[in-house]
Amino acid sequence: MSRISIKQDDLFPLDSPLYGDVQGERTVAEFPFFSLSKKAQMTPMVFESGDARIEINPSKTGVATIYDKEILLYIASLMADRMEAGDVVDRVWSFTANDLFRVTGTNASARSYSSLKASLNRLQGTQIITNIETGGEGSDSAFSWLLKADIKYVKLPSGERRVKRIEVMVCDWLHRAILTDRRIAAYHLDFFKLAPIERRLYELAKFNCGDSGGFEVDLNVLAERVGCASDKRGLEYFKKQLRDVAEQDSLPEYVVTLAEEKIPSPRGGRPRIKTVVSLRARQDLSEQALPSPD
Repeated sequence: MSRISIKQDDLFPLDSPLYGDVQGERTVAEFPFFSLSKKAQMTPMVFESGDARIEINPSKTGVATIYDKEILLYIASLMADRMEAGDVVDRVWSFTANDLFRVTGTNASARSYSSLKASLNRLQGTQIITNIETGGEGSDSAFSWLLKADIKYVKLPSGERRVKRIEVMVCDWLHRAILTDRRIAAYHLDFFKLAPIERRLYELAKFNCGDSGGFEVDLNVLAERVGCASDKRGLEYFKKQLRDVAEQDSLPEYVVTLAEEKIPSPRGGRPRIKTVVSLRARQDLSEQALPSPD
């Protein structure tokens, strides 16, 4: 097998590096489109809430994960930069692995390259069927996050493969969400240091705290929205994870708190324990002065 190098010195016109903020899109952040497990998720994932329904079918290597989503966040950020500049926002994007690694805080190693290749394969292979519309349009057929995912390289006389660029084509659904709906927001760079459940909590807080600075949600509802199992065992694990997040105060920009309420039984039996989770923006954020430009 040829040795692979991720040093990139190609003169092909690229859409990277990313100069602006990392941007996330609201519809993708609101719903559990990605597996939270590091192990391959080989069974379909289904989410239903109100009128919204999502069915996610795995590729040969599993459902796209919350870590694979880093690539979509990076591409969405490039798209947002292009929109702000008033330029045409295409569906095909070329970037260097090194710039993606720089933004996400990943070491540029052969192992990272292999993980990137696997992520691209899952994003291209995972099939999503949903009635959620973007840009006023929807589809009854399945789509993949990436319609194309290509790693371009040249082979050196030594037999070494040198990566030139990554080239991808995003699906219509995601392209419309970013280009037409334009419900995007800047993510804190510490997002990439967070564990899977923390990432989902941060995203939900980012798009739901609003002007009031916070919101409250029932534990069961939040577990489904995050993408955790909603059976008794799954809820117990999720509740423990939430307590850890609250005690460690590990989310950037937001604070998580839990409150329990006893709900009397109508038949006089043991009361039911209802857990309400609160996500609120940190009060001191508005008081911090913005850094002056260089």
